[in-house]
Amino acid sequence: MQMFRKIKKASAILLSAAIFGIFGTAGFYSLRLPESVTVGAAENVQFMQYPELRCTDGGCTQDKATLSLFGAIPVKSVNIRREEPPSLIAGGTPFGIKLLMDGVMVTATGKVDCAGEDICPAELAGVEVGDIIRLANDVRLSSNNDLQQAIAESGGQDVTLSLTRGNAELTACLHPVFSESAGEWRGGMWVRDSIAGIGTMTYINKETGEFAGLGHPICDTDTGEIIPIQSGEAVPVEITGVQKGIVGKPGELRGRFMRSSYIGILDRNCESGIYGRLSVSASDLLADSAEEYPLGYRQDAVTGKAEVCVTANGSAPQKYSAEIESIDFSGADDTKNMVIHITDPELIAKTGGIVQGMSGSPIIQNGRLIGAITHVFVSDPTRGYAIFAENMLG
Repeated sequence: MQMFRKIKKASAILLSAAIFGIFGTAGFYSLRLPESVTVGAAENVQFMQYPELRCTDGGCTQDKATLSLFGAIPVKSVNIRREEPPSLIAGGTPFGIKLLMDGVMVTATGKVDCAGEDICPAELAGVEVGDIIRLANDVRLSSNNDLQQAIAESGGQDVTLSLTRGNAELTACLHPVFSESAGEWRGGMWVRDSIAGIGTMTYINKETGEFAGLGHPICDTDTGEIIPIQSGEAVPVEITGVQKGIVGKPGELRGRFMRSSYIGILDRNCESGIYGRLSVSASDLLADSAEEYPLGYRQDAVTGKAEVCVTANGSAPQKYSAEIESIDFSGADDTKNMVIHITDPELIAKTGGIVQGMSGSPIIQNGRLIGAITHVFVSDPTRGYAIFAENMLG
């Protein structure tokens, strides 16, 4: 009898451990799944990475789905957004970026020598590095010269500055001081009104001519703040060389702007990249020469083989082999959804892996545009982060 009790107790413990293990596994999936997904009008939710998860019978409605482990253990309910994936032209084409800011950005403050004293009028007015100054005495600023002129013509009278700091709209009263060494009125700050660089186009919408690139925002190198743009141009670029990436030092694509024409206008710079609209001539040219792919939603991504479209020389992209090593479906960081590993020996020989200027290079997997490269790991230039293509859909 005592032996029977021991066997019964042991069985109960094993059963409890098994149940705990099953529900613990369900919790593992729940933490890794997003709160919502986008699927086609008549599709059920299916994460290709987790074939063991499926909608329970009757558990998928027009706007909600309950995912279960092997159809038996409920894991998570997710909200559904119904939208057919668009067909997009894959990019990989480098382009030059010329941005004119909406206002001027304060990149540094400094002292002004005035009657034997060192004074910083900007700091005294409460102006901070990273602020965007849009108006001076109610006059819109479009360049550094506009602000300098307002200060120079003040004669030492207060200059009212309208500025943006984060999401806040503020007003500062700047009292210029006369610089003995420069012989002019100064405000004690340095500002920037434009920026230029090279990026890679991710996709083009053939129907609208709209395009997106980079997969991350363009930020000021001094402040780290996202640059608000008033206007911008995308211009053709020819890649003339590559500084290879090595451990501890990211490489970069080197190129020159081709001034004979432009690709289109740039009108938005945000967390998921830079956006614009192609000129008619550029749109026709690219539409005829590039491949179209259906957009892959996040649930279509799987760890394993993929391809990246990269321009490592000249102006035309090529496909290179890569591997998606891990995927974060939860959306904790909207620009670091996957870890991508460059495996193609030819590309590694040319660039060392991922280099600056390759941000936005599209990732193709299972016949879908699934994402774009966004960052390189300084400790290993063959690896970096990538964004889901759906997060870039404008």
